[in-house]
Amino acid sequence: MPLVVFCGLPYSGKSRRAEELRVALAAEGRAVYVVDDAEVLGAEDATVYGDSAREKALRGSLRAAVERRLSRHEVVILDSLNYIKGFRYELYCLARAARTPLCLVYCVRPGGLSGGPRVAGADESPSRNVSVSWRPRAEEGGRPLAAGTGVLGEPQAVDSVVYGRAQTEVPKELEREETRTPDFPALVASEFEKSAEHVSGAFYPPELLEALALRFEAPDSRNRWDRPLFTLVGLEEPLPLSEIRAALFENRAPPPHQSTQSQPLASGTFLHQLDQVTSQVLAGLMEAQKSAVPGDLLKLSGTTEHLRFTRPLTMAELSRLRRQFISYTKMHPNNENLPQLANMFLQYLSQSLH
Repeated sequence: MPLVVFCGLPYSGKSRRAEELRVALAAEGRAVYVVDDAEVLGAEDATVYGDSAREKALRGSLRAAVERRLSRHEVVILDSLNYIKGFRYELYCLARAARTPLCLVYCVRPGGLSGGPRVAGADESPSRNVSVSWRPRAEEGGRPLAAGTGVLGEPQAVDSVVYGRAQTEVPKELEREETRTPDFPALVASEFEKSAEHVSGAFYPPELLEALALRFEAPDSRNRWDRPLFTLVGLEEPLPLSEIRAALFENRAPPPHQSTQSQPLASGTFLHQLDQVTSQVLAGLMEAQKSAVPGDLLKLSGTTEHLRFTRPLTMAELSRLRRQFISYTKMHPNNENLPQLANMFLQYLSQSLH
């Protein structure tokens, strides 16, 4: 079944979008499985992205979890940052090896790619698990305040989810901070109806957010591993369910190539017979050329192919070509070719020597 990869910085709405997609696909009777950081780590921990060794182990665990779940019976959703294009290419190769479609959903925070929503008092108590989205309060005339207005006509309400309880309040610290910096752009986003367990509980320090923004490698639809690409700005933009369904269930899976295909099975005696047959051909050619003159055809018993004799051949030259032929044949073993190994080797010699 298909693989859906979510990509984006923290506080961009990836987890909400992943849950919205899971609910929509499950309502159609499809089996959906979500792989995220919390499942791999046991508990969501943002500090893992500040340690390169731990982050590398996390990516390996996410990749292994996706590989285990890729099957013909489940839709797999990977909900993580996935900000490294090399890791996204590895996921593309997994989907290609499994012969299943893949799509990428890129979530962008309306306020830009750097930084996350600031919460009043977060610096004083960084251990609080808080996820916040901001929405301006409507004016008296019923029209909402425009995002990015220079002067705030009235305090803005903050809808937050703290420890699973929805609260609506205007913190004094936040109100004073907005009064001091009137040019700070407001982040406009609508709230989804969801339970608190679907909200990311990881706290990202400001310095880690800045580091992630600098390291972020944005998806590019020109890359085959980043398409089809769906870009969502904020939580207000509707999820393109019809387009995602078409990309997952109507598109063809990427065709496999040599790097993602399993080697065909070969008998245990294939390499032994290959070595024996090629050695016999070399011995027969060295013996046949002793009585040959330029222009003769060197014929060997048990073969239908012939080698035209144009000059004396040395054992070193023939042995080098034999090693090349064996290396190539080992990459594509086929028991059906065993009776034709001698003829194939003679054809290879004829093309390589002339």
